[in-house]
Amino acid sequence: MSKYCVRVATGTFLDSGTWDNVSVSLVGPAGESPALPLDNFGKDFSRGAVKDFEVTAPQDVGPVLLLRVHKAPRELPLPLRPSIPDAWFCRWLQLTPPQGAPLRFPCYQWLEGVRSLVLREGTGEAGHRLDGSQCGGGRGPGEVPQGVVQPLAPHCVCIAALSRWSEYFPGIPRCLAAESLKELDPNLRYSITKEITQNIHFISPPGSSERWQCRRQGWHQGDPLHASPPAEYVFEHWQEDAFFAYQFLNGLNPVLIRRCRCLPENFPVTDAMVAPVLGPGTSLQAELESGSLYLVDHAILSGLRSSDINGRPQFVAAPLTLLHQRPGGPLLPLAIQLTQIPGPDSPIFLPSDSAEDWLLAKTWVRNSEFLVHEMVTHLLRTHFVMEAFFVSLLRQLPMCHPIFKLLLPHFRYTIYINIQARTDLFAPGKLLDQVTSLGRLGSLELMARALEAVTYRSLCLPHQLADRDIQDLAHYYYRDDALRIWAAIESFVSEIVGIYYPDDSAVSRDVELQAWVREIFQQGFLSCASSGVPSSLDSCAGLIEYLTMVIFNCSAQHAAVNSGQFDFSAWMPNVPTTMRLPPPTSKGQTSLVASLPEVNATCHTLVFFRGISNETKDTRRLGTYPDEHFTEEAPQRSIATFQSRLAQVSRDIRERNRDLELPYTYLDPTVVENSIAV
Repeated sequence: MSKYCVRVATGTFLDSGTWDNVSVSLVGPAGESPALPLDNFGKDFSRGAVKDFEVTAPQDVGPVLLLRVHKAPRELPLPLRPSIPDAWFCRWLQLTPPQGAPLRFPCYQWLEGVRSLVLREGTGEAGHRLDGSQCGGGRGPGEVPQGVVQPLAPHCVCIAALSRWSEYFPGIPRCLAAESLKELDPNLRYSITKEITQNIHFISPPGSSERWQCRRQGWHQGDPLHASPPAEYVFEHWQEDAFFAYQFLNGLNPVLIRRCRCLPENFPVTDAMVAPVLGPGTSLQAELESGSLYLVDHAILSGLRSSDINGRPQFVAAPLTLLHQRPGGPLLPLAIQLTQIPGPDSPIFLPSDSAEDWLLAKTWVRNSEFLVHEMVTHLLRTHFVMEAFFVSLLRQLPMCHPIFKLLLPHFRYTIYINIQARTDLFAPGKLLDQVTSLGRLGSLELMARALEAVTYRSLCLPHQLADRDIQDLAHYYYRDDALRIWAAIESFVSEIVGIYYPDDSAVSRDVELQAWVREIFQQGFLSCASSGVPSSLDSCAGLIEYLTMVIFNCSAQHAAVNSGQFDFSAWMPNVPTTMRLPPPTSKGQTSLVASLPEVNATCHTLVFFRGISNETKDTRRLGTYPDEHFTEEAPQRSIATFQSRLAQVSRDIRERNRDLELPYTYLDPTVVENSIAV
């Protein structure tokens, strides 16, 4: 008989505790103990409690390799039984054997109803200690502990059972097979605090413009919604050319602009057209050669079906926009063509046109920007692509794997918000059908088209910026701040990888890691070889880049394209979600106000943007890891260093912003969330 001390830590937030029975089984090379109850007098697992228990195993199992944790309801009289399962949030367990040092088993999971889960010791998953000796029974990352015969579920049984793939729409990344939030394991749901505060933000405040939700009349030019200093700035400057161009750099979709070295054949801009802006002594060819011209091409929208709103057809354009930046001056638009097919029915709009024609052309571009931003840059490339990484993580990596520990905080709440999007945004007749010119089906077709064009280089920030050739574009705060955060993440990831993978062969030998990467390629990118997304990794450098890409897109990139949605959209003409009249086929033809969305469609949008742009409680900022999945000193030091680097990035951004008329705040690490949580 062997006596052990078991210390158990319960979560500190609302409803973390339980009255249920909890027991543990010890698994070692010599066998497995029966379930050993953890029971003292009174409520042992209260919120925030750390309790010690003494248990006696009837036989010696040898060095403990695994800990099985079991939870089951107490046998209470029928009137006293809870009407809903009693959930318990376990932070960690610590096992002290008769001889030897304590073993820490990180958990940080909910157990609801009758549940069991398998935990491996926190320092035993690393593969190699810092002194080079093997640990955890001679395991490297991805290897099963020696002496364990029974196959192990990746981690908590209740999550693994739900971690199945589903195809929501052909051509987009596959997702978790759950059709409603009710099907989710509690570990994948919002916390009670998060859910309550999020719901409050979707309630329309009295006196706001949402009171027009049921109106269908057209807008009048005096109907602004003043919501925040940035929104006020948008309302005052939205018609200006400089602000129109600024939004390609630091607005909601700062990833489309690229340097133009040669004009596209389907965009026949001439010297005479742009001479009033370029001025004397230069030409289009000279500016192309000097690298001062930039292009934004919304060709991906060409030919997509449009929808009806309020019984009226809506319209979509696929514009090309040429811009110019004079040394020391602002970026300015030079020309806009609203279709991909030039000709007499597709005029090129210019700053020298009438004010209404030019503003109408810019507004059409803003509508196209909304569609590409929302469906491609935001929903597809962050929410849905990153969900595939998470689902595969749940399926392929055990909880104790260092990559699981590293990435789990960056997927917090992602599946919950994505299921909410599929049930609330994309369901027939819901928000996308109510407010966007593409509607539900057109939006899904756009995402499927966009996934075909996604490349691994475009997901890796330094490569994406280099391919767009915008390294010297002035006042590009998104680029500057994103590169700082990428570098901080890369340094952190490099240190973590260095701790657990001593050389390239350790990466190649990690069968769990390789299965994760392979499945992401298959299910997230539909085995598209032209994407360049790896299906395997064979070096530490490749693994570092891969993990940096994941963390960056789950945190900073999502913040850059999500957090400012209400700021830029509160004044609807700046970001119209649909257009009620077709793109003009000649100048002087169409009224801007008559083209804008109807009031009820706009107000549905404002309620939504307001809800997802507001701060909620239970938010974890980039680099914040209250769940201590890493128990060793080395990764904990790396986390502290990472936090210090992010703090310096924040100080630099705030210092820069003091001199800006419109501060760029969305990539300040103090407001960037760890994960795609809204």
